[in-house]
Parts: sequence; C-alpha cells; structure tokens
Amino acid sequence: MRDLIYSAFVSIDGVVDSPGGGGGETHRSAGWTFKDIEFRPEAYELKGREMQEAGALMFGRTSYEAFAPVWPDIDDFAVVKDIPKYVVSTTLAEDALVDNWGETTILRSAQDVATAKAADGGPILIAGSATLARTLGDAGLIDRYHLLVFPVVLGAGKRMWSDTDKEKQSLRVVESETYGNGIQKLVLDVRR
Repeated sequence: MRDLIYSAFVSIDGVVDSPGGGGGETHRSAGWTFKDIEFRPEAYELKGREMQEAGALMFGRTSYEAFAPVWPDIDDFAVVKDIPKYVVSTTLAEDALVDNWGETTILRSAQDVATAKAADGGPILIAGSATLARTLGDAGLIDRYHLLVFPVVLGAGKRMWSDTDKEKQSLRVVESETYGNGIQKLVLDVRR
C-alpha cells in the first residue's frame, strides 16, 4: 500500500490556494508566500525531500492544468519529470494531457485513487489541488500531511480542510520545526 501525502503551503487560517500567485485560482492575497516573509532555504528543505522520495504525483484538474505546461521544463522539478502522474478529474479529456512529462493517468473517482494507492511503488504526493485534498481527506484516503504553515491570516481563498460534518480525525506529529522567519514545518500522520 502506497502512502498518499498532501503537501501544502498553508496560512494560519487554512488557506492553501495561490501561494505563489497566478494559476487561475487567484484571490487578492495571491503570492502570499513571497510577501513580507524572509526567504530562509532551510524552511523549504521538506519540499526538496518530498520530491526526491515521491513515487508518483497526483493533481486535481485545475492544478494539473496550471503545472503541466510549466513544471516539465523547470530544473527544480526535473527529479519528478519521469515518475507517474495521476490527475483526478471527472471532466479532463485524454487529449488534454501533456506528452513531455512522463506517464499520466486520469482517475475518475475516489475509488480509482484507492486503487492507485493499493499498487506497488513509493509515496504518491499531492501538489496544489485544494479541492482534491478536501475530497480525499473526507474519504479517509490521505495518510500524511506535509505542511509549511506561514504566519499570515488571509481570510480569502480555498482552505485545505472541508467543513463537512464528519468524525474527528486524529493526527500524529512526525516532524516539526519553527524557522527564524516564522514558518512552521508540520509533518503529520493520520491516525487510523
């Protein structure tokens, strides 16, 4: 069974969308990870590590459409160029997939995601994809969260947690660290 990991930049109030700006899902605070926060490379070590360890990447349709035209040509993401990609979408057509970014499979349901998790291989890393993360979290399919929590309150934007009335979900802290710029790293396993 492969672990499904959701990785996100998140504000104190749970906003995860548009951390770098652009991408079509913008709000007035788009690009919030770069505003008023001193860059400290050690705060982003987790991002490099998770790219090295990923056995596959997973996206929702919107994030795939934002990343697929760009990531294959960015040196920082070269390590994941040839690993399998999954796009979870009920609407994306096969002919919309890029052909220069390794094998890509469209998954049409949470059951398809569960089947992908059951296959052999390394962890599946979800990048971006707030709506997908909420859906898979509610379905009990996410195993771990890799969060870089920024000391900002945004008030607007997509949040990583749904407001669905569901049973309490306990998490176990695996790693945590606070950096000099106020960013907190939280690696959390879902307790089952």
